[in-house]
Amino acid sequence: MRPSRPRNASQIADVANSLIDPILARRAGISTALLSAWEEIAGEAYAEFSRPEKITWPQRASESEDGGFRPGCLTVACEGARVLFLTHAQGELIHRVNGFFGFSAIDRIKVVQKPVQPPGGRRRRPPELSPAEEKDLEARLQGIESEKLKAAIMRLGAGVMSEKRRKERTRDRGRA
Repeated sequence: MRPSRPRNASQIADVANSLIDPILARRAGISTALLSAWEEIAGEAYAEFSRPEKITWPQRASESEDGGFRPGCLTVACEGARVLFLTHAQGELIHRVNGFFGFSAIDRIKVVQKPVQPPGGRRRRPPELSPAEEKDLEARLQGIESEKLKAAIMRLGAGVMSEKRRKERTRDRGRA
């Protein structure tokens, strides 16, 4: 038999979010709901390499000007070369973020290039290569003397090769 939970008990996540949300709203203009929904909002192509950082709201207009609501600017951190792709997808991303909020909360996105740590603080593990791919990559890097440089290029090569495999699988699914 399951132990019953007291009626006034609540989940830790709800308590933590109620404590964190006011601080996030005051400091960054965002909520934990936006952070936790980012994977759905950004989509599979961008979620792993980007993260919302803050929403900057325009200063309030003076009494003489129209004092209505004006949308803000969402700052998104993005890794490496994916900044270019995210920049090109800004229109769609703005539409998705506004759909999440239910109103035109933002009208532009500022993309900043910086390392993005995945949710939960876990580092992504390097992509797996087949033995043939690994052997081919090592053969190409034989002339490099620096072990640090060789390891960095191996990680880069593994990422490029796994990205090619992912795109090929996606393309093959589209044909089927």
